[in-house]
Formats: sequence, structure tokens, C-alpha cells
Amino acid sequence: MDAMSETRTAPPLLTGLKRGLLHRCPNCGDGRLYMRYLKVDPECEACGHELARYPADDGPAYFTILLIGHLFVAPLLFFPWIWEAPPMLVAPLTLIPLAVLTLLLLPRVKGGVIGALWAIRLRKAEDTPS
Repeated sequence: MDAMSETRTAPPLLTGLKRGLLHRCPNCGDGRLYMRYLKVDPECEACGHELARYPADDGPAYFTILLIGHLFVAPLLFFPWIWEAPPMLVAPLTLIPLAVLTLLLLPRVKGGVIGALWAIRLRKAEDTPS
């Protein structure tokens, strides 16, 4: 098999990312990805694809921290009230919304990571053929 036919059969990265961000099975797009908040379903209820074989591990947490830190915390430091207001007022006014935003973003980022792992066909070491 030549390299050209392999690239045609490879699943597209954007499809995997989109389905993962929507909490859907990256293989079919119909089944759900999670059984609970961050607990991945062992297999898709729609197509039977094994979802537990994609090692998301700590990647989603790092990407979420990176996004929140660069897109929200860093620009927040440019506002003068952050530096001028009493810390007892600034702490709850910033930490509570940032914590909620982080908790909302984390499952989406984890879904995107799983979708990307599906697209590049990366799975746990014990699942790879020898």
C-alpha cells in the first residue's frame, strides 16, 4: 500500500476534534463519549467502538490550564481594578468564575484530545498490535 492511499483512509483530525468537543464518539459521531463528568464510556453505544483505549491522561488538564491562563488570566491582569481593589474582594470575584470556567471547559478539551487521538490512531500500548 502506498502513502497516498493511507492518507485517504486516515480519519480527518477536524472531524475527531469536532465530535470530541461535542462529547460524541469520534468514530461515528452518534454515541456519547462520557458516562459521567470525565469518565469515558468503555465503548460507544451506537457503533461499539472501544473508547477506553485512548490515553487522554493529563493532557486535557494541561491544555485547559494553558487556555484559561492565556485567554483569561493574562488579559485580566491588564485591568487596573485587579491591582487596586482589596485582595479579599478580588479573590472571590476572579477565582470563582475561573474555577467554573475551568470545570466547564475541561470535558470539552478532554473530548477534543480523545478525538485527536482517534484521528491519529494513537491508543494505549497494550492495544497496539505487535
